[in-house]
Amino acid sequence: MSRVSMLRELWDFMKVRKKWWLGPVILILVLLSLLIVFAEGSALAPFIYALF
Repeated sequence: MSRVSMLRELWDFMKVRKKWWLGPVILILVLLSLLIVFAEGSALAPFIYALF
């Protein structure tokens, strides 16, 4: 399954089932995961891992 179809299916699910609260939750999870991935090799890593 391609990423575009997966995102489209998620959007359709949220639209049909009225699960709009999932949008901000997914956005926060994606942003946190990107922060961890991009800061993994930098000097910020010990400070970020201390948050969790």
